[in-house]
Amino acid sequence: MSGAGVLGLEFLRSGGVPFITSEAKAADVTSPMTSDEALKELMDGNERFVKSMNESCVMRTPERRMEVAEGQNPFAIILACADSRVSPEIVFDQWIGDLFVVRVAGNIVSPANYGILGSLEYGVKVLGVNLIMVLGHSRCGAVEGAIKALKDGTEFPGSIETIVKTIEPAVQKAKNKPGDLLQNAIQENVRLGVSRINGTDPVIAPMVKEGKVKVIGGNYDLVSGKVSLVG
Repeated sequence: MSGAGVLGLEFLRSGGVPFITSEAKAADVTSPMTSDEALKELMDGNERFVKSMNESCVMRTPERRMEVAEGQNPFAIILACADSRVSPEIVFDQWIGDLFVVRVAGNIVSPANYGILGSLEYGVKVLGVNLIMVLGHSRCGAVEGAIKALKDGTEFPGSIETIVKTIEPAVQKAKNKPGDLLQNAIQENVRLGVSRINGTDPVIAPMVKEGKVKVIGGNYDLVSGKVSLVG
C-alpha cells in the first residue's frame, strides 16, 4: 500500500471481510459528498481542459501540495489505460490529491490481477470514495490487439496475452454491431469493466447494491480531448 502513501496500516476484520483502516484521509480536505457531485466535478474539469489548457482553474500551488502531504481525500477513482496520452489528472483538470488513479493497459478489470481490484477496493473501503469511472480512449492499442487476436489469430508474448484475452469478450460483443469495430469494441470494453466491478465481491458489489458506490464508464477522445460517458 506504499503506493497510496499509507504507512503503519492496521489490518482488521469486519463481518468476515478483511479491510484496512488508517489515518490516510486528510480530514481538512473537502470533496464532493455524493457520486453525482463527483461526476459533475469530473465533467466540468474535462470541459475546462478542452476549452483551455493554459488557463487552468485548478489550485496547483505549493500550499496545496503541503495540504495533502499528510493524507489523501480523493473525490473519484479512475481506472484508466496506461497509454501515455491519457492522464486523468490532466484530462479532468485536477491535481495531486484529487483523484485516486489506477492505470493498466486496456483499462482492464481482471480477477487474475488482484492489484487492480485491490486498489479499487482500497479506494472505496478505506478512502471512502463513492464514484469509480472506467475510462477508455480512442485508438486503444490493447483493444486493437484483441481484435487482431480474434480476426487473425495473432498471439502476443508474455503477459500481454493476458491483457488481450481479458478484452476479447468485448470484441466478440462488438463485432456484429454497425460502425467502426475498434471504436465499438473500446466502448464495449468499458462496459465490460463497469459490469465486472459492479459484480466484484466481497467489497464493491454490496456497496453498489446499497447505493454507497456508483460505477460509470467514460471514453476519452485523443483528438478533441473530450470525455463522453459510456452507458
